[in-house]
Amino acid sequence: GKEVNDGNVDEGQRRVLVAFVEVNNVGVTLLNKTAFKLVDFKYPFFLSFVHMACNAAGSIMLFRSIEIDNRRLNGVNASPGIIQRTLGKITRKELDRRGKNLIMAFSLIFTLNIAIGNLSLRYVSVNFNQVMRSLVPAITIAMGLVLGKQTSMKRQIAVMPVVIGVAMACFGDMSYKPIGFFYTVCCVMFAALKVVASGEMLTGSMKLHPVDLLGHMAPLAMVQCLVFSALTGEVAEIALRWEKEFDPSVNWLPFSVVLFSGICSFSLNIASLMANKLTSPLTLCIAANVKQVLMIAVSTVVFDVEITPLNGAGIVVVLLGSGRYSYVCVLEKIAAKQSRPVVADDETGGDEENGTQKQNAETKSAR
Repeated sequence: GKEVNDGNVDEGQRRVLVAFVEVNNVGVTLLNKTAFKLVDFKYPFFLSFVHMACNAAGSIMLFRSIEIDNRRLNGVNASPGIIQRTLGKITRKELDRRGKNLIMAFSLIFTLNIAIGNLSLRYVSVNFNQVMRSLVPAITIAMGLVLGKQTSMKRQIAVMPVVIGVAMACFGDMSYKPIGFFYTVCCVMFAALKVVASGEMLTGSMKLHPVDLLGHMAPLAMVQCLVFSALTGEVAEIALRWEKEFDPSVNWLPFSVVLFSGICSFSLNIASLMANKLTSPLTLCIAANVKQVLMIAVSTVVFDVEITPLNGAGIVVVLLGSGRYSYVCVLEKIAAKQSRPVVADDETGGDEENGTQKQNAETKSAR
């Protein structure tokens, strides 16, 4: 549970990084909702395509920077650049046929998770979306049990208040439509499935670095989102509205909101990876719950969402329950790490890195 002690990164920089992740995380969701509600860009699959295009382009630039850094370090006794100091040594793995098939399947899950999540924001409030996403740990536990993975009784008990709180928060009129409820439930299911699948990619037989996984997956997800956008008629409708409404020379706001949302989605992924490396799991768990509070507070003001007393009580129960569940998870990870036999320093470092990668997979599920 200790924070990584990097001599080049002080406590103030860590706090700035965590704060940046918080603001970025809230910003991406609010920008998506703004695209749908305020600038009338109601094309969730195309918005997801822009997100994945930014992630694919960003990954290419990131790996290019790492290649330049590695050439600089070749045969020279010098410290690596900021990217490899914070994210660790990143190498692109060559995938066999099975690996490519797994990446293809994972990219489809990832695409559907983001696209349906964006689609749900057309029909439900940000508050409702965030509260429902708190069910992801409970569904992940259920999927794990189906797959034969054991989950401690403490975790199962800790997740129960979250389920109860969600029921309270969703009862009555909390700004959602039945179709929005359906899409949000689908989104939560895909988010839980993504957690299970990404955990296998990061810590299973493939053991991909999170940045490497993003680099392999983003181009595939980008193409898939564009195909879905074309099949659902989004591309054709955008083309019809482009000249009078979406052309930046006519109205700069819609294009700017969509593009900035995509850039923020990539910066969020990279900043989250850096935060995973430089801070403790407990810090990230607390930050995730602070993000939920900020999201609900800001969206209530910005989008004028009406909340009944029962809905408000349910939101509080969800936030407290999520915090308790995160705390139980952190305590179990610390106990497991302390009870693990230490054979050599390099093996301990490998275990710590794998733990960081798995934490990253779980942190991403909150998005």
